[in-house]
Amino acid sequence: MTAALPKLYLASKSPRRHEILHGLHVPFKYIESPYEEKISDVENLVPEEKSAKLASLKAMYASHSLESGLVIGADTIVVDGSEILGKPKDRNDAKRMLKELSGKKHRVISGIALVDVQQQKIYSHSEITYVYFRKLTEKDIETYLNTKEPYDKAGAYGIQGHAALFVEKIEGCYFNVVGFPVVAFDNIMKEAGYDLIDFMKLEEKA
Repeated sequence: MTAALPKLYLASKSPRRHEILHGLHVPFKYIESPYEEKISDVENLVPEEKSAKLASLKAMYASHSLESGLVIGADTIVVDGSEILGKPKDRNDAKRMLKELSGKKHRVISGIALVDVQQQKIYSHSEITYVYFRKLTEKDIETYLNTKEPYDKAGAYGIQGHAALFVEKIEGCYFNVVGFPVVAFDNIMKEAGYDLIDFMKLEEKA
């Protein structure tokens, strides 16, 4: 008799991350993380290390309320040159970011982390995708700023929405840009001793 699989918990409110896991037919429960980001936790870290550390901290703090299971944490940042672009503070900040990204290549880095509660082990990874924006017109930017999309996303855009019109090409994982690198997650699950396929609830053909 095979041992029962541990429950999966996602320590993220992001609807995009929820949709990706639902699309994979992987059952999970949302769990709130009490972690609040502090500069001191990630100062002097390069962006790749920062995203992995933040993902780990989110998952670790959420795991404290559990006795068993696997807790997933994620953190996505957008990097233009050496500047990290977080979520815009307001319309003007979003406009500034979109103008900076216009006609250029930038990096999207998602940290993904897994906490095995019973084993008290943390597994983490950072995935990098290069995104190329076409040259944006004033009309492009103003029209986009009139939607709800830019204001809750790092870099002030979401590739899965209206901003798909801005993207000429990407190099790397598309799901990483959405905020949840699927293959990287599968890899850290394997590192922890699990196969993501075993968690999938797939409907078989009649």
